[in-house]
Amino acid sequence: MQKIRVLFPYVEAGYGHIMPMKSILDSFTKKYGDKVEIVSVRFYADSGDSHLVKYEQMISRQVRLYNKVPFIGHLGTFADEFFGAYLSSFGALRIITPFAYSHGVKHMRELAPDVVISTHWATNYYAKHLKKDEMPLTIMYCPDAQLNKLFEYPSDLNLISAPYGYLRALRKRKYNMDNMKMVPFFIRNEAFSVSTDKKALREKLGLPVDKLTIVLAEGGYGIGKIEPITKLLIKEHIPLTVISICGTNKKLHEKMLGFECTDEVTFKPMGFADNILELEAASDIFCGKAGNILGESTFFGNPSIVTHCANMIEHNICDHYMNTVGCTIKEYSPKKVVKIVKNFVNNPELLEPYRKRALAYHENFGSEAAADVIFEKIAEVYPDLKK
Repeated sequence: MQKIRVLFPYVEAGYGHIMPMKSILDSFTKKYGDKVEIVSVRFYADSGDSHLVKYEQMISRQVRLYNKVPFIGHLGTFADEFFGAYLSSFGALRIITPFAYSHGVKHMRELAPDVVISTHWATNYYAKHLKKDEMPLTIMYCPDAQLNKLFEYPSDLNLISAPYGYLRALRKRKYNMDNMKMVPFFIRNEAFSVSTDKKALREKLGLPVDKLTIVLAEGGYGIGKIEPITKLLIKEHIPLTVISICGTNKKLHEKMLGFECTDEVTFKPMGFADNILELEAASDIFCGKAGNILGESTFFGNPSIVTHCANMIEHNICDHYMNTVGCTIKEYSPKKVVKIVKNFVNNPELLEPYRKRALAYHENFGSEAAADVIFEKIAEVYPDLKK
């Protein structure tokens, strides 16, 4: 019997969609890779279709624009809410960029999956627009705190990690406890193998072991308030280690390499950090935009200071870690952020309530449980898998 094809399509629309896909791909392959044929592709970039490559570049630019001009990001998510799941999806893929729809469906047909696991709404949409006899089983994980309208397009199984987002979805007629499941957050599996010994990690990374350490990051693109906050922090006369991660923003990284800091501050400007999990585990505080990186800092028991929300999706993520988990502070003013950090340096006991709440949420991370949920759903359609 030919194995069923389970497709894991990566989409570059901010790293918050890529990392959850890597996590569930690794977990599912480890547990069930011998039972099915695993197909992992960069859906747009590997297609060989210039139209699809162009579309992914466009949505990547859009994410950058949202971070540069949050008003546009908020306007975009407001429009999605106003027009709803069907019209918003139709507009995004068939009106604004019609080639993204026709070529995307064609490429999905070429891949011929029996099952599609999506962490971005577009691949789910393509799968749902194949012909009836070609249509695969569709499973979609929303990496955000709530389902935005694009993630509300129909799927055979929907997964989400935030309790409020899960309960909010169940209030809608289209969802029930069969097609909507709450699962732990899809953190990268490598996080579980990173040491939690801050002293040992700091020694390994060449960082001072006795200074409060803060990691600043603005997603993978390094666009936000990282520069003004960094400038202010490194001028302070306090024992502090500042690690500013610029991501793919090479100009910002080069600029920061020329920054001067006080004798009391240890400053480490970095570009794209392959060892970001170790840097997060070695730090005491995360500071930056709201996004899925808040999950990683929480996983390591670190409080967060959110300085930037590009749209309502990120506001919801921030609210989750601020109100449900209780380990996050929201402060948009760079000067006030510095005051908060100084207060933590001078009064380290103030960090403890945030740390305890972050550590208490530790069991809500990992994609292995979701791999089991997904396999059970697939086995409902293909019962021979359990033989």
